[in-house]
Amino acid sequence: MTEEKCEFKTSIGGQALIEGILMRGPDKQAIVCRTPEGIEEKTEDIVSLKEKHPIFTKPFLRGIAVLFASLQHGMNALTFSASLQTAETEESSKFEKWLGEKLGVKKAEKLFMVLALIIGLFLAIFLFTFLPTFISGLFPIIGKNLFLRSFAEGVLKLIIFFLYLYACSKLPDMQRVFGYHGAEHKSIFCYENCEELTVENVRKQSRFHPRCGTSFLIVVIILGIFLGFLIRFQNTLIRILFRILLLPILVGIAYEINHWVGANCEKPLAKILSAPGRFLQRLTTNEPDDEMIECAILALKRVIPAESGKDAW
Repeated sequence: MTEEKCEFKTSIGGQALIEGILMRGPDKQAIVCRTPEGIEEKTEDIVSLKEKHPIFTKPFLRGIAVLFASLQHGMNALTFSASLQTAETEESSKFEKWLGEKLGVKKAEKLFMVLALIIGLFLAIFLFTFLPTFISGLFPIIGKNLFLRSFAEGVLKLIIFFLYLYACSKLPDMQRVFGYHGAEHKSIFCYENCEELTVENVRKQSRFHPRCGTSFLIVVIILGIFLGFLIRFQNTLIRILFRILLLPILVGIAYEINHWVGANCEKPLAKILSAPGRFLQRLTTNEPDDEMIECAILALKRVIPAESGKDAW
């Protein structure tokens, strides 16, 4: 079974967690994690930013809304999964206890989540915006030619991104996370191929999915190379500022490309556009074991809408 023969294209998406999976449907999201005591799950009703503010249903703007929701809910889910794994093994630090007493446990958890999100964003900006721009400016031959500099910055971004994913894929804990990522893809393929959601049926599916977030990220980076040619400044700090300001535009365009590719995965152009993302999924997904597949199936079942077709791509 291959990714080009989908019978049905669903908008349901997921995210691999620490020993678990997050699945998001049109009405609900479910977190299913495996602990030493068994399976823990959490299902919630959701209202998307697009439903709250219809302006975010417009092309290009909807990509920003989807990214914001993914970051927010993804970080919440990661925090939840991490808390399940450390609840029995790690005692809270004195600072965590003090903060919990001052703010309350829930507020303290939200504060840690916000801080983690901010640190993550700063790290991403440092690795994929500051570092390539700074390094390219160190070489006079490149720095004086705006075309060459923009091209060099883009190539450096791709290299840093690939090395980052490669390094992550070699970490034992991340290999487990990437196994859950593979289980997420396989379960969604099984659902899209209109097969019963069983471990046997899910196991035989492909772990490479054309609508994966990895594809979205690589499209953002490649688009950034082309938009970088529009920056007509040599000053490193100004170039970094402009690249940060261009991020919403990049996200909006990349989402529309990914959306089109997902809806037309059988077409030759869509296959070409999704090829880099599928290649990188060889790093970001592993073949899952049956326990991972069980978590993926359970999470997916929790978010499939009662109304048939409501989750159509």
